[in-house]
Amino acid sequence: MEQYTNDLIKETSPYLLQHAHNPVNWIAWSDDVFETAKRENKLVLVSIGYSACHWCHVMEHECFEDEEVAMLMNKFFINVKVDREERPDVDQVYMTAVQIMTQKGGWPLNCFTLPDGRPIYGGTYFPKEQWMHILKSLHHTFNNDYDKVVEYAEDLHEGIISSELISTAVNDVQFSESHLDELVQRWSSSFDSMQGGSGRAPKFMLPSNYSFLLDYALNSGNEKIMTHVELTLDKMALGGIYDQIGGGFSRYSVDLMWKVPHFEKMLYDNGQLLSLYAEGYKSFEKPLYKRIIYQTVEWMEREMLNKNGAFYSALDADSENIEGKFYVWTETELEAILGDDFSWVSDLYQVSQRGYWEEGNYILLRNDSDEDFMRKMNWSLYAFESNVKRINELLLAKRTERVRPGLDDKCLTSWNAIALKGLCDSYAVFKEESFLYLALKNAKWLVDNQFRTDGGLWRNHKNGTSNIKGFLEDYAHVISAFISLYEITLDESWLNKANDLTRYSIDHFEDKNSRMFFFTDEKTSLIARKMEVNDNVIPSSNSVMARNLFYISRYFKNDVFEEQAIQMLANVYDGMEMYGSGYSNWAILLNHMVYGFYEFVVVGANAKIKHEELIAQRLPKVLFACSTKESKVPIFQDKPLADEALIYLCTSRACFMPTEDVDRAIKVIQ
Repeated sequence: MEQYTNDLIKETSPYLLQHAHNPVNWIAWSDDVFETAKRENKLVLVSIGYSACHWCHVMEHECFEDEEVAMLMNKFFINVKVDREERPDVDQVYMTAVQIMTQKGGWPLNCFTLPDGRPIYGGTYFPKEQWMHILKSLHHTFNNDYDKVVEYAEDLHEGIISSELISTAVNDVQFSESHLDELVQRWSSSFDSMQGGSGRAPKFMLPSNYSFLLDYALNSGNEKIMTHVELTLDKMALGGIYDQIGGGFSRYSVDLMWKVPHFEKMLYDNGQLLSLYAEGYKSFEKPLYKRIIYQTVEWMEREMLNKNGAFYSALDADSENIEGKFYVWTETELEAILGDDFSWVSDLYQVSQRGYWEEGNYILLRNDSDEDFMRKMNWSLYAFESNVKRINELLLAKRTERVRPGLDDKCLTSWNAIALKGLCDSYAVFKEESFLYLALKNAKWLVDNQFRTDGGLWRNHKNGTSNIKGFLEDYAHVISAFISLYEITLDESWLNKANDLTRYSIDHFEDKNSRMFFFTDEKTSLIARKMEVNDNVIPSSNSVMARNLFYISRYFKNDVFEEQAIQMLANVYDGMEMYGSGYSNWAILLNHMVYGFYEFVVVGANAKIKHEELIAQRLPKVLFACSTKESKVPIFQDKPLADEALIYLCTSRACFMPTEDVDRAIKVIQ
């Protein structure tokens, strides 16, 4: 029997439920929170985190489970817990406030507000004694220096509203190759030439960064950038940040070598990395990349998939309250399990000083490439892959006997869409039917559960319930995923759904002045309506929407959509060269503007065969359309059906002479 139970016991979010038995009188975010605060004339604590957040757990144990702390919080504050993954809109507003106040941010995020929701103080993790001092000090200041507190809140509120709002580029912007080159040149000065990625720790994978850089290298012929992308993909795949025996990437590495991960695994990272490694395989044809994709999909299916085809959100970093315990090994354990295989496995997975972590534990990682290790062992590729598969299965079976990390079993629309796109991109390269099966099942779940009757989307799903309205990122990533799903299935219903969602997004999220999009719809009750512009571990919802508009405009010959995409890019163009990493997904659209954008349209009785050959080719980002029958999608207008399929290569609304030959069509843009 739990000693305490608060209002969070009614929620479905695993993060909120983690706090349901704190002595703190937590309540969940709602529009009623501030009405209660005004009525009781109390400050509000908005405390934000997520279930896989290590320091969130630490602060909960040190502060929120402590009766002395809880007494202060309950007496003087309205205490609101927020799952940032369910409510990124709330997180954006109060993260901006804390960043303005402290010049840094992170989770747990703790922001104190006036009874009307305007923030006055905040920070991230606080130990008990400091936290108690803050609670007492804020209560005293609120009661004894009210006018000064309100004045500060008003100034901060103005800063929140103005931050990240984008002004409209009023003149015609000329997108130039020199601007793009400057962006890459400035950015490349921070590259890690030994380990790939950036030259600072902690080291995040940032898949959109390398998706852009690969596309740039393919368009420009820049071999130096191509080499950096390959190095980064290699080092991430060989590092401890990748679960060598079970598949899937952790969120980030705490060091420069991709060695020690922060062991939480997020669906959004792994979905994007499926897409990135599929692109990488097309360019570098490395068996390692193929193995990464297959192993990661196996992990997603084994540990992250529910019976309806939806993917769960995350796996915790901790098990038995110890970070990484589920994933690391002692030398004694490995010797007992592996027997005669221990010698070569310890070499492969660096059970040595290189792989040593702490307290006798080793993180499995690699130093040798596949080719180097095969030469060392005098093995063929088949022998190498067979032996590694056998050992991984043995270690994985043994690992399943351990206490598992916590599972965040809520399902989020945008993160599922990211995973769906990763499966589509992987299927396009490898034609693995299990990838297509998972993709279609996931897409069906989205349509059956996350589409509202008014044409909009839900954000979340848990225990058969979806009850938070979708945000721009949900629309953006579903549209993107459905375009990719069309490209592998040729089922035009996915294109039509993407088009409908694009129109809905314009109706409910667009800023009519800048033609950018707000993160929340027009009915938001927050103190500020934010725009998400900078690309981060997930590309910004505005950059994804700009690309969506551009691609949908080509399928449906919609000049208004294309003009809006170009306007959005123009709005961020001046200055993006100063921060390439933060505009990498925007820069993919800039690649299209600078180098031209191509459409492969295949029409005819045997069109699908040629289409499948085309989408697996080493090419910059292009658009694919294919039809074996009459179609109402405008991109197929004036392209008659024939017994022998014709390939139309088009750009800027004009097409080259069609050809029946795949190689001839490809050579035009290589």
